[in-house]
Amino acid sequence: MTTVTEVRTARRAVRQDPEQRRRALYHLASPVSVLTVDHEGAAHGTTASTVTLVSRKPLLVGVVLRADSSFARLAAAEGRFAINVLSAEQADVARHFADSGRPDGPEQFAGLAWTSDSYAHAPLIAGALAHYTCRFHSAHPAGDSELLLGHVVRATADEVPPLFSYAGALFAGSLRPAKEASAS
Repeated sequence: MTTVTEVRTARRAVRQDPEQRRRALYHLASPVSVLTVDHEGAAHGTTASTVTLVSRKPLLVGVVLRADSSFARLAAAEGRFAINVLSAEQADVARHFADSGRPDGPEQFAGLAWTSDSYAHAPLIAGALAHYTCRFHSAHPAGDSELLLGHVVRATADEVPPLFSYAGALFAGSLRPAKEASAS
């Protein structure tokens, strides 16, 4: 039986232009979300473009953040957080929470319609496609990123088009079923 370590040392280096590889990876479409937490009475939010279902039992979602992001630390300290999956009309909200120059604390939510989640006390942004209220599960370093895992304790969704991140830009999505192959 071969171990993971043995397989890794047996691999040969793959030669490819790093910029070409990076450009190709920008073609992974993903929904855009704003993560929120209320830590010691101060609300905080950040934009994330990688949120995915990790496990159905238990129901876990994973979020990829920058390694130096304070959000995972705040979520761990509070023990809970919320994920606001943005609708197609909320590109400005995504850009606002991605801007490192935005105000700290509750001021970053000024002018934005939201309610406080009864469990996490984190802001739930009005007009979002979906809200996931999470209990902090764990955080793991992953290269130049950090993987935050949350156990979903409550989830709601609306029937509005999603906002996607694709090829380094934001896109308002309208979903339509793919064509099925015709039987011959």
